[in-house]
Amino acid sequence: MTSGPRIFRVLTATTLLLAGAATVQAEIGPAEKPDLKLGFIKLTDMAPLAIAWEQGFFLDEGLFVELEAQANWKVLLDGVVTGSLDGAHMLAGQPLGATIGYGTQADIITAFSMDLNGNGITVSNDVWEQMRPHIDDNADGQPAHPISAAALKPVIEQYRDKGERFRMGMVFPVSTHNYELRYWLAAGGLNPGFYAPQRGDTSGTLEADVHLSVTPPPQMPATMEAGTIQGYCVGEPWNQQAVFKGIGVPVITDYEIWPNNPEKVFGVTEEWAEQYPNTHLRLLRALIRAAHWLDENDNANRAEAVKILARSSYVGADEEVIANSMTGTFEYEKGDVREVPDFNVFFRHFATYPYPSDAIWYLSQMRRWGQIPEPKSDDWYMKTAAKVYRADIYAEAARSLIADGTLSAEDFPDLEGENFTRPYQGELIDGAAFTPKTPNAYIDSFEIGLKGSDTP
Repeated sequence: MTSGPRIFRVLTATTLLLAGAATVQAEIGPAEKPDLKLGFIKLTDMAPLAIAWEQGFFLDEGLFVELEAQANWKVLLDGVVTGSLDGAHMLAGQPLGATIGYGTQADIITAFSMDLNGNGITVSNDVWEQMRPHIDDNADGQPAHPISAAALKPVIEQYRDKGERFRMGMVFPVSTHNYELRYWLAAGGLNPGFYAPQRGDTSGTLEADVHLSVTPPPQMPATMEAGTIQGYCVGEPWNQQAVFKGIGVPVITDYEIWPNNPEKVFGVTEEWAEQYPNTHLRLLRALIRAAHWLDENDNANRAEAVKILARSSYVGADEEVIANSMTGTFEYEKGDVREVPDFNVFFRHFATYPYPSDAIWYLSQMRRWGQIPEPKSDDWYMKTAAKVYRADIYAEAARSLIADGTLSAEDFPDLEGENFTRPYQGELIDGAAFTPKTPNAYIDSFEIGLKGSDTP
């Protein structure tokens, strides 16, 4: 992926790298592996990778990067594990799931959080029509948000009375989307089902009121339109695509489920990070700069980012569809456009820092729904989070950006502080207090879901 205007930058970056002109290059050292292939899925939250390439941030670090779209999250993870990819845009739960051996067993780490928020839950037009009478109106006569899954319960009961299963799609068993969809359903009194891997049941549908299944993000709208699923949880632009195609209605965003929730990360194998430490730090520097570019000056660069992401080599959706969420608005029904300035956050609120609390929330949901089948101590959650979410590596990259004047100390949390819990987060939709330092107490607080000592 190269273009004419980039040739000068390539030559300049190479010259700078060889000359050691930048102080940080002398401190970090040249990249041990300058030629890299990085994977991504066609979603708007892959933006830091696209921007790092398009703005020359990779080249500034002496990195010659090929970005390659992957068919699905499993293919992407396998590419990183086998080494055909050096690293990738990943679901926040993927490094954790791999490290604890759920599905693929591999030591994957992340030292960079790619974004906050960015997902939505969409239902078909038919389901929406059945839900609508159970949703209050706001002062403008439009549906009052956030919409509870309790409005979906009567629809589920009708399906059950007809002997039919109500099905919804999510993108991967350890995806944010799976856990957000489950969280929303359970908060509304619906059981999304349990996993029982120790019994060979990885369907996640034991005792389910709503049957969840994996569907690749770009296929979500067509799969719903065909009637295979009645709704889905996915990242953009695939919720807005349903609105533009007139086939469905997004009922809630993940910002409404949990404001400023962690979403994607950049993942590499632990072995790769140890073998190429300078390369890793330089990648992180480029990605941090890209995230900053995406949010700086009150999102002033978002319109340009939309044009970039619309290209077939990145997301490949219409600019208008991508702009609907990337520029601070979100359309629910046709014409119901609302301001959601933080729908996509890439740098604000210290978004790029890999907080241990992020990892612990995902692990708590894996335990709640049976993917972790046996009880774990609070200490286990702490140690697993520290092993996978590598804030120490992030801090080294951030300090180098401060030292060379690229960014300021105020752009980052106090790098000498504890930095355990992600700041600037709002309350979860069910009002449950997330207590990351006592994860078993948090798990035990839910009415629907396994308790910390249960086995499915």
